[in-house]
Amino acid sequence: MFMITSIKSSFLEYKMTILRNKKTSNSLFRQTMNEASYLIAADVLKHLKYKKILVQTPLIKTKGLDLAQQVILVPILRAGLGLLEGFVKFLPDAEKGHIGLYRNEQTYEPVEYLCKLPKTKNKTVLVLDPMLATGNSSIAAINLIINKKVNIKDIFLVSLLAAPEGIKNLQKKHKSLHIFTCKIDAKLNKNKFIVPGLGDAGDRYMGT
Repeated sequence: MFMITSIKSSFLEYKMTILRNKKTSNSLFRQTMNEASYLIAADVLKHLKYKKILVQTPLIKTKGLDLAQQVILVPILRAGLGLLEGFVKFLPDAEKGHIGLYRNEQTYEPVEYLCKLPKTKNKTVLVLDPMLATGNSSIAAINLIINKKVNIKDIFLVSLLAAPEGIKNLQKKHKSLHIFTCKIDAKLNKNKFIVPGLGDAGDRYMGT
């Protein structure tokens, strides 16, 4: 079943306001995106599968939890790197992949230029794509991962902002996907940018 989980807090909204502000410098934008990634990761990671284990404390054995599956973090380059830091801090042993896509500005379709993934069998894949606009890049990335024999139920898509058009597109293509986002904005403009949005996240994060 298609699922959308909203990640909300007043502090995260405060950070989002800094990201939206066109006067925010590239260095502050990058720092704020990294800080927001911690808040997002803390919420998303609650939804992973866990298993009960026994652990030896300095005194006795006791019950605890461990991840049921290994996790692969897959940012969609470039902007996806802005969400990576928080997840890496919480999951330092997580494997990483990278998917590189750029948007053809005439057709608005994604063009693949990189796909590097570790072994994916019996693992949970977190796709990091801050700006879910048309959804085409996310769909392309998820298709590449599914081609590696990953079940759609083991894929989470994590975004900062989403447009209704992108969500509708993803729901049509991947009916069992679980999406996490902090905000669903009003719409896409004629150039397929999210409105009100925050501009080009990749450019602002990288300072290009």
